[in-house]
Amino acid sequence: MVSMTRTVGSFSVDDVAPAIDFYTTVLGMHVTPLGDHGPLWLGGPDGHETLVYAKPDHEPATFTVLNVVVDDITQAVDDLVDRGVRMRRYDGIDADDRGIHRGPGRAIAWLEDPAGNSIAVVEFD
Repeated sequence: MVSMTRTVGSFSVDDVAPAIDFYTTVLGMHVTPLGDHGPLWLGGPDGHETLVYAKPDHEPATFTVLNVVVDDITQAVDDLVDRGVRMRRYDGIDADDRGIHRGPGRAIAWLEDPAGNSIAVVEFD
């Protein structure tokens, strides 16, 4: 068996500079660049870190790469929209006027980072 110390999720972007601006300014995350061109660590409020790296042939992920858990999704979405974020809508998923889908045990809304990756804002019951 492998003796692990922790696990770390990661995803790619096409350019780290816009990612740094988005994750610090829009989402308010702590970002630690590891050099001028990445990679970088995204730090969550719970101490969890996600590695983000530049990839020259980056293609946006076809799945949600990061879930941001909030206490009040309505307020979070309103704050994001006030910062110029456009909420993403998916065919076949019912959502309210703000783009929030409310399902059993959770409410969720999606947006894109500057590289086109899908980010979710989630409120759990």
